[in-house]
Amino acid sequence: MPLFSHRSSAVFGGPVGGAPLPSFYSSKPVKPSRPFYTFSSTRTPLPLLAFSLLCLFIGLAGTLFAVSSIRRNQPLPVFHCDKSVDTFRAFYSSDSAKLGDDSNKGMVDRPKLLGFVGIQTGFESGERRAALRSTWFPSDPEDLLRLEQATGLGFRFVIGKSKDSKKMTMLEKEIEKYRDFMLIDVEEEYLKLPYKTLAFFKAAFRLFEADYYVKADDDIYLRPDRLATLLAKERSHSMTYIGCMKKGPVITDPKLKWYEKSGHLIGNEYFLHAYGPIYVLSAEVVASLAAARNNSFRMFNNEDVTIGSWMLAMNVHHEDNRAICDPRCTPTSIAVWDIPRCSGLCNPASKLKELHKIGMCSKSPTLPPDDV
Repeated sequence: MPLFSHRSSAVFGGPVGGAPLPSFYSSKPVKPSRPFYTFSSTRTPLPLLAFSLLCLFIGLAGTLFAVSSIRRNQPLPVFHCDKSVDTFRAFYSSDSAKLGDDSNKGMVDRPKLLGFVGIQTGFESGERRAALRSTWFPSDPEDLLRLEQATGLGFRFVIGKSKDSKKMTMLEKEIEKYRDFMLIDVEEEYLKLPYKTLAFFKAAFRLFEADYYVKADDDIYLRPDRLATLLAKERSHSMTYIGCMKKGPVITDPKLKWYEKSGHLIGNEYFLHAYGPIYVLSAEVVASLAAARNNSFRMFNNEDVTIGSWMLAMNVHHEDNRAICDPRCTPTSIAVWDIPRCSGLCNPASKLKELHKIGMCSKSPTLPPDDV
């Protein structure tokens, strides 16, 4: 039997099989009744419309907040070379650095620079870094990149590691904000400064192709344009060691500052070497340091003495330049610090800001080549 029968139409057209219709049917036409559910108007009530728009706005705001939070919390890529990290590399062009590409091992892209300057700092030196970022060291990554492009010099704060998780957490926050660090795989400790210095030169050589590598402390006032002028000079010696050279008595009393436990190997007076707050090594010198095994170097207590002893073992030219240890800002000063009263600036956090207010320090133009 089909699902539908023509007989069903008789309900609407007349009696089926001659049977009388029930009394509630009538042969007179009946007006159609009103539907069970009707819309009296196509317009949405104003309160409902306002509520809907409010919900939509809240939903969009929540979505935008979530997206921005995800993007903000997502760390910028960093550049790893062995266990050394350049946190600033993400701001270079993607064509000049392959970020986070582990398949590129052995062919590390090294940005070419006139000089790379590593500002040695520690976990207790937050105020010094803040003072530097408010003076000659740009706090904004884009400004730091512009300084590099203008001078040919790269700048990073150089720091090791700590077993203190709180210190490492604070450092991570600072890195996320400024991105201006080079991280090296050495324990951050005063007595291990010679080891840190060697680790710095090795890491800097792997990460950057520079004509010169500069070790500087975070308690000196540096003038980048003057430093670039110094490094751009023509030199007949490819193996060059630039600094404020000094000699002095060897301290063998353990109660005194600058005590040297291996003083018996040196004698009564130190050999010629540069003051520690800032000195420069040419690329060939650093290449030799980078190629040597760590345990092949003798480490003395004092970092500047240690470097000086290595320079004696190499055929380097000692270039004595007093402009990088000037106690005041002058037309020729490159680095300003309180020599010989302090190894760096005395009270550096405040003194850095005082020097920056002096026009001769912060606003003077680069010297003409014939005045250098």
